[in-house]
Amino acid sequence: MLASMKVLVTGSEGFVGKNLAKYLKNKGFEVIGLDVSSGELNVDVTDFNGLYEALSKIDFDAVIHLAAVANIPESIRDPYKCFRTNVYGTLNVLEVASRMNVRRFIYASSANVYGLPLKLPVDEDTPFNPRTPYDYSKVAAETLVQSYWRSKKLPTVIFRSWKLFGEYDVPTTAIPSFIRACLRNEPIKLYNDGRDTTDPTYVENYCLAVELALTREEAVGEVFNIGTGNEVSIRQLAELIRKLTNSDNEILLLPPRTEAEKEPMRSYPSIEKIKKTLGYTPKIPLEEGLKKTIQYYREQLVKDKQSNS
Repeated sequence: MLASMKVLVTGSEGFVGKNLAKYLKNKGFEVIGLDVSSGELNVDVTDFNGLYEALSKIDFDAVIHLAAVANIPESIRDPYKCFRTNVYGTLNVLEVASRMNVRRFIYASSANVYGLPLKLPVDEDTPFNPRTPYDYSKVAAETLVQSYWRSKKLPTVIFRSWKLFGEYDVPTTAIPSFIRACLRNEPIKLYNDGRDTTDPTYVENYCLAVELALTREEAVGEVFNIGTGNEVSIRQLAELIRKLTNSDNEILLLPPRTEAEKEPMRSYPSIEKIKKTLGYTPKIPLEEGLKKTIQYYREQLVKDKQSNS
């Protein structure tokens, strides 16, 4: 499959969408952005008729479906909106992609389908253990994606990613909030003493995995974990960000927010499958990715000061 292919990115104005569109354009792909808020195509994925009308008028070879309600507290407050967007919206995009005979449909699922993992490291056969409406919406959407591969032969790929970070990230998520706290010399709050673990993955590594899935036939019909394969605690992450920003701000070790969070949530992936199948190797290690992200937030703070002065 040629790098000159046309790729439709849903959720193109979100954190991953912006980074992915930029990355693919630099690699010679033609990118069409679709988003409910803005972008080239301003369409709501929950509106099938509007979606089909907009997309049936253009040509594209592949779809990367990122559009979703990804805020977990919001998914608990309003599960209807979460399921309408994440499940019904995914069904709509799948149906349009199937009708238009696209050559690849990449679905952005999440490590959240594994919830509190039943084994470590987590491989693709680890049983699902979802907890929140968001987690369940990703499980449900995955089954729809699989059904289109099995019954309609739509060439699908499913990615289950760990904690992605980088430029354009949502400011309230852990890594941006830690960086901003360090740059402003404000305390970092670590609930449950920051004992939870994850695999923080710089977003460019995810973009590389997408490029491989677009261009390698071996990806079709498969599910892949996306990460670096490393386990890092939230406290280690906070300490590393302090070091990289030369900050001496305080780290506040706080009790768990709920009884359910007392047991540390440990989760990190095996990435052996995507390594063997697609030849994927993460290009940007944690520290380098954090340095790039810190630089981005330094620049953002300068812009904020200028606009407020």
